[in-house]
Amino acid sequence: MIDTENLATLLDTLCPMFVLVDDGGRIIRVGPTLQKLRPDQPMAGKNFLDVFELVRPRAVTTISALMTLAGAKVHLKLHDTPRTALKGLIAPLPHGKGAVINLSFGISILDAVGDYALTSADFSGTDLAVELLYLVEAKSAAMEASRSLNLRLQGAMLAAEEQAFTDMLTGVKNRRAMDVFLGHLISGNSPFALMHLDLDFFKSVNDRFGHAAGDYVLQQAARIMVEETRNDDTVARIGGDEFVIIFKGLADEIIISAIAGRLIDRLQIPMVFENNTCRISASIGTALSTQFTPPKAAEVLHAADLALYEAKRNGRSRHCLYSTLVDLQRTNAATDTPSE
Repeated sequence: MIDTENLATLLDTLCPMFVLVDDGGRIIRVGPTLQKLRPDQPMAGKNFLDVFELVRPRAVTTISALMTLAGAKVHLKLHDTPRTALKGLIAPLPHGKGAVINLSFGISILDAVGDYALTSADFSGTDLAVELLYLVEAKSAAMEASRSLNLRLQGAMLAAEEQAFTDMLTGVKNRRAMDVFLGHLISGNSPFALMHLDLDFFKSVNDRFGHAAGDYVLQQAARIMVEETRNDDTVARIGGDEFVIIFKGLADEIIISAIAGRLIDRLQIPMVFENNTCRISASIGTALSTQFTPPKAAEVLHAADLALYEAKRNGRSRHCLYSTLVDLQRTNAATDTPSE
């Protein structure tokens, strides 16, 4: 007949969640995994029902009654927190010398693994919990791989979308982005100012110093425009040396004229590329969305374009408001009208 010590050693390997109790219900020994649930509270020496609460069957309230449940399943909980749920199977020892109660986590195993940092080494090699743990780990790995792939795909989509709306030479928006942004502003009934800017004498820089110098000038000009605008504004390169700046929510011609003046002043400062002095300036025309009822993108763009050409006609390095052009046309029309 195997003695208690050897039996406990055997159970450590086969049933690491066992409880060995004597005939009075005192815990003689517990399996290593079970003790891991309460590493600072040795269970040996305590009364079984002081450590575990018997949930079912409810009618059993004493150790003697518990010993009569040979082969029956019982449902238990630890008395203190976390109150982990356990299932048990009771196997009485010969001659009424106590019992072995083999415990498991049942469906609460996933919570238990997380709560107590258990691994497959904490279970018997034949325990289905091991397979379940592997499945959970495999699922977690698959979900993490899927999440990582989704993040990469989202990043690639965002990068592709950003690239589709960006002028690759200067880093500002392109014409496609400008069209989309204008559409959003108009559909949302948001007021805006649209500034059409053309770099004067840019062709001369290209012809004299080459395309590398021209590219440098375009990049520096775009940088200046970004520095002179707000985060909510949009700077877009729509042609070789043509830019459009959209000022969201801005309809004050005095402020617009001040911004245009700063842009013209800064763009007139010579730019040095490979010891070559590149000189440009800027002609600017601006139209306000509030001048049209209702505003249409093509109409506002055309108005800013007309104002730009008026600025060029008057000697370049100038800013012209569409409203000024309209007033001038009205004055000319009144002057040309013959008196009766």
